[in-house]
Amino acid sequence: MQQMAGYLFVHFTGEGENGEQIYFSLSRDGLHWEDLNHGEPVLTSTTGECGARDPFIMRSVDNKKFYMIATDLRIASGKGWSVAQYEGSRDLLVWESQDLVHWTKEAAVTVGVEGAGCVWAPEAIYDRKNDDYLVFWASMTKEAKEAEAKQKIYYAKTKDFRTFSPTVKYIERENHIIDTSIIEEQGVYYRISKDETTKNIRIDSCDDLINGPFFPISAPVLEALHGVEGPTAFRFYDTGEWCLMVDQYATGKGYLPLTTQSWASGEFEIMDSTDYDMGKTKKRHGSILLITDDEYQNLLLAYGD
Repeated sequence: MQQMAGYLFVHFTGEGENGEQIYFSLSRDGLHWEDLNHGEPVLTSTTGECGARDPFIMRSVDNKKFYMIATDLRIASGKGWSVAQYEGSRDLLVWESQDLVHWTKEAAVTVGVEGAGCVWAPEAIYDRKNDDYLVFWASMTKEAKEAEAKQKIYYAKTKDFRTFSPTVKYIERENHIIDTSIIEEQGVYYRISKDETTKNIRIDSCDDLINGPFFPISAPVLEALHGVEGPTAFRFYDTGEWCLMVDQYATGKGYLPLTTQSWASGEFEIMDSTDYDMGKTKKRHGSILLITDDEYQNLLLAYGD
């Protein structure tokens, strides 16, 4: 694989007229961002709810293509949050590309269980033990044993993002849980999730994505941040240090970067505001992909100012 030389941030911008679509931004260092396509959407969904939120992008394990998935939802259409949570689309949106510039039209794939609310913030990770991709998301569901509906994390497996296994409940906790992201470091998986009741981020770890066992990671600095969501993590290609971005939705301040040398340590440092620049466009729940110099230049050529 070629040497990584930059970062692509895919995201949406909010509930404005065109905010719930796919936006691209580029960075050389992962901390200072340049908005592409003059700050306008790069991809616009005309399927399902005609909106795309919480996009997640990944490189295929064979390095031959890229997959992007997103929530099929457009709050700006006027249906409101309650309808979205309890009666939202059970589809996730899927795009494919071989070069990050030319993308297939979005495909809608039904993965949400019967009676579920929206398929929120889908993400995926390659499961090396089973040689397939674990795709996971949050849905508001009410089971027979429950007095009220609750947000839980579900998953389905796929090898091609076209055909998916039956959906299985993945994470259920005492509180509502949403916005799970998973990264791998030295053979251990770390699940990063928002506690929707306490409004902060919690981490646990496992060696096996499906069977666990799952161990909570104490991260005092991270857990003390309240009113944050949409965690997305990546590794700096030049230093090996990790960056965790969290969306400060409660204050409207946008993404805040934290750094750590090791997920197992649970030790995070909040970056000073003078050390990063998220760009002109406000970035809501998205994900960051390490890219090569050729990929960086091709994106600039296609969408740069």
